[in-house]
Amino acid sequence: MRRRATSPGKALDEVRVGRFVRVEELPGSRAAASSAVSRAHKHGDLVAIRKGLYFKGAKTRYGMTYPSSEQIAVEVLGNVGVGPTGYTAARTLGLTTQVPTQPTLTVAGPVPTSVPGVKICKRNNMRRRTLRYTEIALLELLRGEWESTVDGGWSALASAFDEAVRAHQIRPTVLAEAVRSERSPAARENFARLTGDLDAQHLVVSA
Repeated sequence: MRRRATSPGKALDEVRVGRFVRVEELPGSRAAASSAVSRAHKHGDLVAIRKGLYFKGAKTRYGMTYPSSEQIAVEVLGNVGVGPTGYTAARTLGLTTQVPTQPTLTVAGPVPTSVPGVKICKRNNMRRRTLRYTEIALLELLRGEWESTVDGGWSALASAFDEAVRAHQIRPTVLAEAVRSERSPAARENFARLTGDLDAQHLVVSA
């Protein structure tokens, strides 16, 4: 949330539905921000996630909608070197209808222990810290996960890669740099196969 020269209450009114609210990012003093958030929570305008973190969901007849465990984990962990693996990765790329019982995320760096409802795995490749969430999802699948999680197999994975590149959701050059630092031989081999298939397809289309 951007800081604005306004009261914390006004700032809360401007928060869009589906967004998280951090008390520390609201304008004004900490006491004023905490008071505004407390009032909004009591009035049913925010749901509490953890200390200092709230969520503005959509109001329904059953109460306010709550974020998923994956959304909370990403908000808590940040977006640097964080991405999904397994079925969570496949779902991110629209490659499976399976819903994991517990979302699984990877982190390039120390693994935190204070994110309930989510399994977190450590990855040692620090070049992952330059990647987007979607790019890490693809990289995880290329490590071998695609064989057991992707509906439609390799052809579906190749199509999803092509679409993501066209939509500028995946940057092949940046991803290639990270792949070269992966310990997994399968990741490097599958990425070479994937880019080779994509190049061949484009040559056929342009011929």
